Amino acid sequence: QVQLVESGGGLVQTGGSLRLSCAASGRTFSPYDMGWFRQAPGKEREFVAVISWSAGSTYYAHSVKGRFTISRDNAKNTVYLRMNSLKPEDTGVYYCAADPRVVAGTADYWGQGTQVTVSS
Repeated sequence: QVQLVESGGGLVQTGGSLRLSCAASGRTFSPYDMGWFRQAPGKEREFVAVISWSAGSTYYAHSVKGRFTISRDNAKNTVYLRMNSLKPEDTGVYYCAADPRVVAGTADYWGQGTQVTVSS
């Protein structure tokens, strides 16, 4: 089992920035690819970003590419999502995921989510 706990969400104005963190515990963290997904009110959960276990490769949803940066520190068992130039459409609950399947939108493990609200 891997337990994931997100933090760093909050209320920010359009154009602002936030950094989300996801701390992992339980089974060893480093062999897993890690990802971030989000769910806006009334919408399905969608993929945001993924990073390989070695941090050698990353992939982003088109809607966030160039504004968001995913990174990880395997020594700290933590994955981050730096979000810049935030827009109201970025509002939602952000979930951390271990071993995500981007196309299917599934993962072996999920965090409980952290709320991000971008005001216009």
